[in-house]
Amino acid sequence: MSLVEKTLESIKPVDSTFLERAQKRLDNLTKPRGSLGRLEEFARRYVAITRNTTPVIERKVIFTFAGDHGVADEGVSAYPKEVTRQMVYNFLNGGAGINVLARCVGAEVVVVDIGVDYDFEDMDGLVSKKVVRGTGNIRKGPAMTREQAIRCMEVGIELAQEYAKPGYIFGTGEMGIANTTPSSAIVAVLSGKPVREVTGRGTGIDEDAFEHKVKVIEDAIRVNNPRADDPVDVLSKVGGAEIGGICGLVLGAVASGIPVVVDGFISTAGALLAMKMKPEVKDYLFASHNSVERGHSVMLNILRQKPFVDLEMRLGEGTGSALGIFLIEAGIRIYNEMATFKDAGVSEGKD
Repeated sequence: MSLVEKTLESIKPVDSTFLERAQKRLDNLTKPRGSLGRLEEFARRYVAITRNTTPVIERKVIFTFAGDHGVADEGVSAYPKEVTRQMVYNFLNGGAGINVLARCVGAEVVVVDIGVDYDFEDMDGLVSKKVVRGTGNIRKGPAMTREQAIRCMEVGIELAQEYAKPGYIFGTGEMGIANTTPSSAIVAVLSGKPVREVTGRGTGIDEDAFEHKVKVIEDAIRVNNPRADDPVDVLSKVGGAEIGGICGLVLGAVASGIPVVVDGFISTAGALLAMKMKPEVKDYLFASHNSVERGHSVMLNILRQKPFVDLEMRLGEGTGSALGIFLIEAGIRIYNEMATFKDAGVSEGKD
């Protein structure tokens, strides 16, 4: 049995009895029932995912997977392909948006080279797991072989297994110039919606470039004919290495009972592939924010996820995950530290 198959087999549904036990404590805290809204939901779900009624967050880890895309040659991004490797150096030097927000919330950023078309020297903080040197141009053929796609997923699973410990929480992130193009292709295939309805402007392309991008994605789907009922086929034909890594990380985390905070459009494409492989995955996920990318809400609806916030963000890197982790921790601290009516000697309200 392969690593992916073993991981899928070990994923179990969330135990609803823990939801009930967490809700009972939340209802006994010194506040009107439900008055802290979604913070209570975050705490309740965290308890159920971890199966621990005295929850803690010991360590916060955001995995930022980096990979290049051959479809960048089609001019679908406002930035050149070289920016992927340049941003990897920026991550490692602590100067990117994700580094700033991770420091704000006390999270560690793990930078993973899973598919950059560049040979990095040995550097502290860089996890070298290169599967491909950039994917193929999906307008002309598949992104990668099925074997390469599976290996990308295995990289994510292995990282999840390496880091997974009680009290940990994971966040997803990515970097890859042109990666909104394969992500749009993935959501178009899996949702059955027209490409135009799920394609956004990525790095901020103009109207002419947007029309060209739509045509490129339509061509990619026509040329590769990915099977919507086979997530690995979709990943290999129109996906990306970092998307596969995120898919595997989600599967590995869920199998280990680790909550996963999902960033924006590209990260959600990876999470959606994971959910298509094992539906129970969705109950372990937290959607950190609503991206301005048009297809993001479509994916969130399929995943049955309500995003925490809508801040009109579209950076990626794991920036939304950092904010989401902060809000989950706020909910857990309310759960743990707020006094009950009995402890505080406060009269309860009537039902």
